[in-house]
Amino acid sequence: MSTTSQRLDGRVALVVGGARGIGGGIAARFAAEGARVVVADTEIEAGEAFVASLGGPEKARFIQTDISKQADAERAVAEAVTHFGGLDIAVQNAGIYPWTLIENIEPEEWDAVLGVNLRGTFLVARAALPVMRAKGYGRMIFTSSITGPRVSSPGHGHYSASKAGINGFIKSAALEFAGYGITVNGIEPGNILTEGMKAGRSAAFIKGMEDSIPLGRLGTPEDIANAALFLASDESAYITGTTIVVDGGQTLPESKDFRLTPP
Repeated sequence: MSTTSQRLDGRVALVVGGARGIGGGIAARFAAEGARVVVADTEIEAGEAFVASLGGPEKARFIQTDISKQADAERAVAEAVTHFGGLDIAVQNAGIYPWTLIENIEPEEWDAVLGVNLRGTFLVARAALPVMRAKGYGRMIFTSSITGPRVSSPGHGHYSASKAGINGFIKSAALEFAGYGITVNGIEPGNILTEGMKAGRSAAFIKGMEDSIPLGRLGTPEDIANAALFLASDESAYITGTTIVVDGGQTLPESKDFRLTPP
């Protein structure tokens, strides 16, 4: 369990894709650190129950959001401004990841994946920019992945393309927004043991992934939330245009025979 130090006291954060999983972990950690949080997600029931657990409307609010739509991105930012008086931190974590081989990906499925993952990243940045620019301060944080920028696997051609695109967007946005006091960074999670992972993957698959990770376990939403907290805090004031890999060392080995047996 992480300790808290109120590093985000007085800040207002928007977490898109924040009703559960990695986004839920980020939103919960931000709230524990003193931020007021707007959780934007497509899942109404889960989102409303989650924000209630964070302390209710004075501490956290939920807004139904399809982040591939410009109007929804703008409404999510407006929710933070209207109810909490501004926006200091914008996190775009929403993502979809269907498994389809490239030869079978229909253009509509390709567009849907890039619409949420990559277009959603652009729309969050675009909607948050005027508010942060007026204040002369902002933290934009985007959930990328090791899949795409560093590794890939069959069936994830569209997902890999979207996440690699996020990393490129981070660099451009960091350059364009630096003069406004806004930093732009990302997180590249490895395999994280979320509700979706538990529901959609077999125990054998999860064990296989654990065996491929030098630290010997899958990550948790809290592992990603800790990185997001650092990027959202004043401790990261001189960091922009980069990503933090949080993968337990998964991308390090040259081969599967990497474990050393201690004497």
